[in-house]
Amino acid sequence: MMNKAVFEEKWKQIRIQSTNWWSLMVEYDLIKVDKADVKFDKFVTMLQVKYGYTRQKAREEIARLWAEHEATSKFKA
Repeated sequence: MMNKAVFEEKWKQIRIQSTNWWSLMVEYDLIKVDKADVKFDKFVTMLQVKYGYTRQKAREEIARLWAEHEATSKFKA
């Protein structure tokens, strides 16, 4: 499970991938997250609104996609 600290640290990389992972997430949404004090909470809320996820499901999806991204990136390196 990804925690807030890791999310904040990796936000720029996650931001780049976000529109690939979630097609309903647009630049305007990402700018809102950029401006948020706690980016993780804002991003989770946006996933809830756009996809109807529960908070738990949103957190799980973020963690799952980030883990897949890291595994793929390491494999390519």
